[in-house]
Amino acid sequence: MSKNFFSRLHALLAPAVCALAFLAAAPAQAVGLADLSSKESASGLKEALSRGAAVAVEQLGQRDGFLGDARVKIPLPDSLRQVEGAMRTFGMGKQADELVEAMNRAAEAAVVEAKPILLNAVKSMSIDDAKGILAGGDDAATQYFRRTTSTPLGEKFLPIVRKATERVKLAESYDRFAGKAQRFGLVSEEDAKLDQYVTRKALDGLYLMIAEQEKAIRQDPVGTGSKLLSRVFGAIK
Repeated sequence: MSKNFFSRLHALLAPAVCALAFLAAAPAQAVGLADLSSKESASGLKEALSRGAAVAVEQLGQRDGFLGDARVKIPLPDSLRQVEGAMRTFGMGKQADELVEAMNRAAEAAVVEAKPILLNAVKSMSIDDAKGILAGGDDAATQYFRRTTSTPLGEKFLPIVRKATERVKLAESYDRFAGKAQRFGLVSEEDAKLDQYVTRKALDGLYLMIAEQEKAIRQDPVGTGSKLLSRVFGAIK
């Protein structure tokens, strides 16, 4: 509400009512963390995490959510960059591009399935979890998500990614090459299977975007338009 609104309200209502209105609209920074109840703190945090998770999933789950964003775009593993260069040298650039696109499209398809798992992690949060996150660092909430959802999300993502990458013939060639390279220590075990590599990178991208949402809420809780978020996150500044 604007200052003009409160000015008119002051002129119309009794001073006591105006005082209550002023207190309700006071800056969140005036409230200390100790002044908030555990229930209020947990509710504010859960609202923040639900918002952040939903926005992150929406951004990444659309077309070019991964492929069109340099921050999360999935490249071939570092250990295979030379192979990619050789492919381009020998006129196989199109195939290399198809593989990179397939990996990112697979991630975009998989991440759509993340929302219910993330929201369930929010609902399952304990009061102690909430306190730890509120008193923690700028990415404490993101780390909570990583701890509690990486395994179920990985299990959810993997078959979706596998189905998407199987459509690209070069993916099978990647697995054969990477499997041989792994035996010589040229490729890490976690990068030896394309679907596992893409799943891991998709999770990394998701948590990166959640971290950005968390940072934005912590820095400008008022900008969310939520009085509860403003009160809770304003109190820990």
